[in-house]
Amino acid sequence: MGINRVMISGNLTRDPELRSTGGGLSVLKLRMAVNDRRKNATTGEWEDAPNYVDVTIFGARADALARFLHKGSKVAVEGKLRWSEWESSAGEKRSKIEVVADELELMSARDGGAPSSGDGSAPSSGDEGPAPVADDLGGEEIPF
Repeated sequence: MGINRVMISGNLTRDPELRSTGGGLSVLKLRMAVNDRRKNATTGEWEDAPNYVDVTIFGARADALARFLHKGSKVAVEGKLRWSEWESSAGEKRSKIEVVADELELMSARDGGAPSSGDGSAPSSGDEGPAPVADDLGGEEIPF
């Protein structure tokens, strides 16, 4: 048995696409930009290098989240990797790895309000979120 778990956070690069299967199952497709920090060998400076990750969400959660997500939304996703393969119309073999999300948490505020929980519901009035963590990186940006 292997372990297939992934946790990422980043920003949506486009508005999500909500579709339904022939059987009526909702499918929400997202694309996230997840930054990595790399040291430029020439300049010696640290640079952000984006990784683009496709994310799929199924079922009622897909319907609920489609109402709140948009291009630029900052989200955290937990799920599993899924590999798929197909043949293009030109006869070329194609493949990709995507994240099938089990959990998604909105990390950016909606319309100036507090971030909501991953089920698409609004936060309760007493939910103020986690307390800020002190930055001891000497002013350097956190790489994620």
